[in-house]
Amino acid sequence: RMRLLLPTLLLASGVDAFSVSASGMLPAWRARRALPRRTFHGLRGGGSTTKCSVSAMPENDAMLSSVLKVAEAAAREAGDLIKLKTGADCVKTKVSSKDLLTEIDPMCQSIIERHVREAFPDHSFLGEESVAPGALASADALTAALSGTEWLWIVDPIDGTTNFVHSIPFSVVSIGIARRGEVVGGVIMDPFRDELFSSVVGHGAFLNGEPITCGQEAVLEEAVICAGSPPNAASIAPSLRGVNALMPSCRTIRMFGSAALHLAWIACGRVTAYFEPDLNSWDVAAGALLVREAGGEISGLDGSEFSLATRAVLASNGKTHQSILKTLQEANVYGLDDV
Repeated sequence: RMRLLLPTLLLASGVDAFSVSASGMLPAWRARRALPRRTFHGLRGGGSTTKCSVSAMPENDAMLSSVLKVAEAAAREAGDLIKLKTGADCVKTKVSSKDLLTEIDPMCQSIIERHVREAFPDHSFLGEESVAPGALASADALTAALSGTEWLWIVDPIDGTTNFVHSIPFSVVSIGIARRGEVVGGVIMDPFRDELFSSVVGHGAFLNGEPITCGQEAVLEEAVICAGSPPNAASIAPSLRGVNALMPSCRTIRMFGSAALHLAWIACGRVTAYFEPDLNSWDVAAGALLVREAGGEISGLDGSEFSLATRAVLASNGKTHQSILKTLQEANVYGLDDV
């Protein structure tokens, strides 16, 4: 099986995501990863996979296609600014000296919000830069944003801000779109490799217009696992326990510093899994859909069904999910520690 190790520069195809999977016009190396159109599946509590209720039905495909095109255009414009301004100075910190903010973060969010407001003035918008720091504020903002709205855009304008400040080319734009509380569309833009990951519920996952699937690693010994390097003091200890528990058994562990990028790379088979004890909805909304639509699984670290409110997350290619989850739970990695 051909493996994608590090990203290579791919040019955007400009082909609509809904037509590509049916065209059959795929290069041989990518065709192996192509997914047939299928029913959307989600992870249920306890690890069994069952059909998950979704808000998007076939009659909504035209609307979802329009939403996706706006998200892609917004992500590309914000990504252009990220690439242009990489290395920007940190203007302040949030919950700690590890949690950085630059003047570019809110500028990227404004670009995305402008695209949304112009195309869908009745849609609601939740962006990281509009929410006070901290887990409680994030959870409260999500609850408020979901209340009484049909469509909600959930946006991290720069996921990987520390990388961005230090000119490390691992920062992405993440845009998730929820309808009635269920994520139905997602876009992750990596401007440094010109890679646009996109997904609509029930239609598979795509990279620059070509179908992708998760990797085929079947056992923990083959797994390349990503872990976070969290700014939250209560998350550091469980993260390190997880690394210590997994490292002797897996192939390797990597920390790239961007939750959305980790999830996108699971979806295209570059890495096998990713865990973190505390994430916000804007970190995972788009990536969670990508992973599921690429054939993978995502759950809480306690094995519960994933939702936008889930903060302690394990995502994987599916085949290794239960073995990784068991190892983490045996190391008491379920979420935040008391500090």
